[in-house]
Amino acid sequence: MKRKWKWIIGVAAVLVIAGGTIASVKMRERGIVAVQTGKAVRQDLTSVVTASGEIKPRNYVNIGANVMGRIVEINVKEGDRVQRQQVLARLESVQAQADVQAQQAALNSSLAEASASEAGLKAMDENLRTVVASVDRAKSELERARLDFERARQLVQDKLIAKQEFDSKKAAYDSLAASLREAEARVLQFRAQREQTAAQLSVSQRRVTQVKATLGRISDVLQKHNAVTPIDGIVTNLPVRVGETVVPGVQNSAASLIMTIADMSVITAEVKVDETDIVNVTLGQVADVTIDAIPNRTFRGKVIEIGNTAILRSSGLAASQSAVSSQEAKDFKVVVALDNPPAEIRPGLSCTAKVITATRQKALSIPIQALTVRQRGDLEPEKKSGNVQAASNADPDKQKKAKEELQGVFVIKSGQAEFHEVKTGITGSTDIEVLSGVKEGEEIITGSYKVIRTLRNQAKVKVDNKAPTKAES
Repeated sequence: MKRKWKWIIGVAAVLVIAGGTIASVKMRERGIVAVQTGKAVRQDLTSVVTASGEIKPRNYVNIGANVMGRIVEINVKEGDRVQRQQVLARLESVQAQADVQAQQAALNSSLAEASASEAGLKAMDENLRTVVASVDRAKSELERARLDFERARQLVQDKLIAKQEFDSKKAAYDSLAASLREAEARVLQFRAQREQTAAQLSVSQRRVTQVKATLGRISDVLQKHNAVTPIDGIVTNLPVRVGETVVPGVQNSAASLIMTIADMSVITAEVKVDETDIVNVTLGQVADVTIDAIPNRTFRGKVIEIGNTAILRSSGLAASQSAVSSQEAKDFKVVVALDNPPAEIRPGLSCTAKVITATRQKALSIPIQALTVRQRGDLEPEKKSGNVQAASNADPDKQKKAKEELQGVFVIKSGQAEFHEVKTGITGSTDIEVLSGVKEGEEIITGSYKVIRTLRNQAKVKVDNKAPTKAES
């Protein structure tokens, strides 16, 4: 019986000692926070901006209807390659062709009239030259007759010749003078006729010009009945059929679109980049593009265009076109030209572009989740004197400084979490570059998220890097 009590007393003593030991350990561990840690290490970092969009040709043209009419001929089918100025389709053009033919006949008539006037003017010029030559000849003959007449008058005064011979000389002179006046009158008559013929030619030429202009306008109307491609490319959309009627539309309405021609020589990925990332994207940056329809392949490209206008994410319209100011999320258009697009690529395919905005070799980096923000006042040791604390609170400059937010990480030093303000560089997928505040190899607190959010400076911590176990349901 005594042995039994001895055993009971011994077991009770052991339990008391164990309980005391456990209680003392618990007391020592009170206020110690379990944390997860990582190391500040050097590694290659790549900053990437990811955005989604669709494949588009760099240059494409929507061929629309310029006149109202029924489609009578389509010379291509979807997927065909076409060349610049190739006629793709024809619209009914009976009236336009008739107008062109009528105007062509009028032009031929005007040209014939102008040719006749021009020929008459040339004949007039030839006759005028003949008449002018006859005037010159008459003048020379008249001058010779005048000299003979003057000599005869002197001789008859000296009574060296008979009066009859003098009268003959005088008659010859008067006859030649009359012939000269007749020739000069004929010159004036021919000149008047020439001016009239020149005026008729001018009228004919103006009529030819007018008819040509009218013919050009009507021919242009006739050409508008033909759908012609202005670029080399591929027919990517052909929504109409022979027999359908198309009309000139407004803003590419369905009734005006005949087909779409895409220049597939330059293929681009047009993506929408979030407004918070667009400042890191610049022209010429390299991008990796993946296409949903072509899995397990990545295509390299370069940024060739960056939009300057924000696009509303909800409506897809430019923010400048919205009449109401909105605080919703916005995107910016970024165009990436693919270096070697595959032959099977098609416009409209969904794609994702990863634009490499920066790279660092052997950069000192830490996990992104280790970063946190604290106010400067929370990091300073508490004031023992209430008067000093009250004075500090009364100083606006000190209050402002105390509320200043600092970005940093918690570094483990002697079992305590010590806050270090850090300056960061580029951001990778899981790590971020540290420019100052942390040294290589230092142990920093990386988790959990709740601990990092609530951890105080100089708090006691213990490292627990075991993988968390999932609670059984």
